[in-house]
Amino acid sequence: MRIGVLGTGNMADALATHWVRAGHRVAIGGRDAHKAERLATRIGGGARPASLRAAAEFGQEVVLAALPYGAGADVARDLRTALEGRVLLDCSNPVGPGFRLLTRGGPSAARRLAAAAPGARVVKAFNLCHENVWRMRPPVFDGRPLAVPVCGDDEAALARVRELVRDVGGEPVAGGGLDRAGLLEATAALFISLWVGEGADAQAIAPPLAYAAGPDQQRTEGGSMAFR
Repeated sequence: MRIGVLGTGNMADALATHWVRAGHRVAIGGRDAHKAERLATRIGGGARPASLRAAAEFGQEVVLAALPYGAGADVARDLRTALEGRVLLDCSNPVGPGFRLLTRGGPSAARRLAAAAPGARVVKAFNLCHENVWRMRPPVFDGRPLAVPVCGDDEAALARVRELVRDVGGEPVAGGGLDRAGLLEATAALFISLWVGEGADAQAIAPPLAYAAGPDQQRTEGGSMAFR
C-alpha cells in the first residue's frame, strides 16, 4: 500500500515503522519539515518526508491521522480535497486532564474528522494502547496477539485497516460502524484512568469470553445442565 502519515509524533513512528517493515510505501507528513525528515530517516526502508498535503496525496490506500485531538479536525479540513476518497485512519484519543473525554458528549473525534473531510472514509483503530505497545514486535501477551477493535462504515476501508492491524502483529476485531468510535474513545479514557490513575489492571475487569453472559454451561450426557 501507499500510506500517508499525518504527524511526526510517537504513534506515527510506532505504526509507520511496522508498515515499512511489512513492505508498504510510507510518506511522513508534518508541518515541520525537519521533524518529518528526521522521522523518515529513523524509520528507514524508503520512508520519505513530505508536507502534510503531500503525505495526504501520497496515501492512495490509507492516510493515518496521527495527530492530537485538538489539531486533527483542523488539518483534515485544510486537506479535505486531498483526502477525497481516501481511507482516513484515526488513532487519536480525546482524553484530557483528569482522564476526562474532551468531546464532552458531542461527536467523537472520528466523527469530527469525518465532518471535516466529508469525502474521506474514516476508520477508528489503534487508540486503546500506549505507543510503546505498538512498538512491540509483535504485541503478543500470554501467547495471544493483541486484539484491536476497528470501527468504520466502509467495508473496503475496513479491509485495508484490518490488513494494517495484522502487519503490526495484532488481531483485528469488528467494532461496528463509525457511530461506535465514541465508545472506543470512552473505553480508552476509562482504561487510562485505571492504568495511570489507579495503577489497576484494566484487563482484569472483564471475565473470559466463556463467562461473558454468566457461567458457561454444557449439557451432560444425562440431559441435565452442569456448570463448568
